[in-house]
Amino acid sequence: MDSKRIAFVAALGATLLAVAVDPVAAYSSTTERLIQTLNGQLLYAGIPIAVLVEGILIYTVLKFRNNDEPLPTKENRRLEITWTVATAIVLLFVGYASYGVMANQYITTTPQDAMNQEANAVNVDVVGQRYVWTYNYPDHNITGSSELVVPTGRPVYFNVTSKDWIHSFHVPELGLKQDAIPNQHHTLKTKLTETGTYQVYCAEYCGVGHSNMLSKIKVVSNEEYKKWLKQQQQENSSGGSSNGTSGNSTSGGNSTSA
Repeated sequence: MDSKRIAFVAALGATLLAVAVDPVAAYSSTTERLIQTLNGQLLYAGIPIAVLVEGILIYTVLKFRNNDEPLPTKENRRLEITWTVATAIVLLFVGYASYGVMANQYITTTPQDAMNQEANAVNVDVVGQRYVWTYNYPDHNITGSSELVVPTGRPVYFNVTSKDWIHSFHVPELGLKQDAIPNQHHTLKTKLTETGTYQVYCAEYCGVGHSNMLSKIKVVSNEEYKKWLKQQQQENSSGGSSNGTSGNSTSGGNSTSA
C-alpha cells in the first residue's frame, strides 16, 4: 500500500472515530441533543472530505500551472473503484445517522406516539392566533394561560394548532419547531433537562404583528411545577384567568390593525 492510500485510509478512519464519539456538552432538551449530535457527526464527516478535495485541487493547480500541452487523463480503474466505494460509505453513513435521528419520537412524533404517552407525561395545547400564543393544560383544566411552564425530567407533549392562519411555534434553544395550522393538530414531544427561561418565536410570517408574536417558556423543577399548577387552578376556581391572554397585550394589540 503506497503513501497516498495510507493517508486516505488514515483520514477515513479518523473521521469514523470522531463521529463515533459524542461530544460532551450541556443540552437543554433531548430534542436539542439529538439535533446537535447529528449536526456534529455530519460536520466531522464533511471536514476531511472538504480538506481532501481542496488539497487535490490546490496540488493540481500548482503542479500543472505551467503545463501548456496537457495530456489526456489515463484510465485508472483502481482509483475509480476507490472513490466510488468511499462515496458509497459516506452516503450510507449520512443516511444511517440521519434516519436514526429523524425517526426518533423526540424529533418526529407520530399520532401513535402521542396516543401511547407515559404515565407522567405533561400535555400542553399550544394555540397560535394573531399575534399571540396561548397555552392550555387539558389534564389540569387550565385554559388561556399566557405563560408556558413545564417541568424538567418528564416527557412533554405540545399539541400545536392555530385559530386563524399559519403560524410556527419555534423555540430555538430547545430545538423545537412546529407549524401551527388551522383545523390541524401536530404534536411535538421533548424532555427538558435544564431549568431556565427560553424565548418562543413565530417562525412563519403571519402579518404586520409577526415580529411581536413572542412568548416565553419557563422550565422549572417538578416540585415548582406542581406549585404553579395548584396556583393556576386556585385562580381559575376563583373566577380569574390563569395569567390571562392579556400577558401578550403588546403583541395582541396589533391584531386590530391587520
